[in-house]
Amino acid sequence: MSDVVLYSFRRCPYAMRARMALRYSGVAVNIVEVSLKAKPAQMLALSPKGTVPVLAVAGQVIDESLAIMHWALAQNDPEDWLLKDDPAAQALMAGLLEENDQAFKVHLNRYKYAERYPEQTMEQYRAEGEVFLRRLEELLGQRDYLLADHLSLADVALVPFVRQFAHVDREWFATTPYLRLQQWLERFLASSLFTAIMAKNNPL
Repeated sequence: MSDVVLYSFRRCPYAMRARMALRYSGVAVNIVEVSLKAKPAQMLALSPKGTVPVLAVAGQVIDESLAIMHWALAQNDPEDWLLKDDPAAQALMAGLLEENDQAFKVHLNRYKYAERYPEQTMEQYRAEGEVFLRRLEELLGQRDYLLADHLSLADVALVPFVRQFAHVDREWFATTPYLRLQQWLERFLASSLFTAIMAKNNPL
């Protein structure tokens, strides 16, 4: 049994990206699947805010998904997800992550749960989220991945949220002009990395 423990929820996009980084880095992890209606006392003792993911390792507690990803990549980053020798790409990556987590996630939540936010229509919330989709589509016009000729932290950190947005109305997403983004998403969802971390009861 690994002494690294990850409290996770299978369908949470934040937990997904943490699990992908941990699996990619090769860190052995004991995954505890959390019921959001009955959160384990051990997790709440480590992180009282009560959200997943939470990583416990060697007396350290990391309870932000991007911080968990960076911790994992600090252990091992064989394919250079951090784009260490490209400062311009690193700056762009930081901007994309901030836009995703601060703005796009808000639009996604309101689009997905539009009945809770009657101030605007579902279509209006979707249109606000599309601003970010168009930016990603433009980046993918230059290559198969967002920032390099291979996966980077940006691809892995963003894909669970794009997936969630696309799955609110799959028929609509399939008819959009975001053809490169559709291909990027489909390729990622079929990858061994994603299918492995989405398998039920499958420790890293």
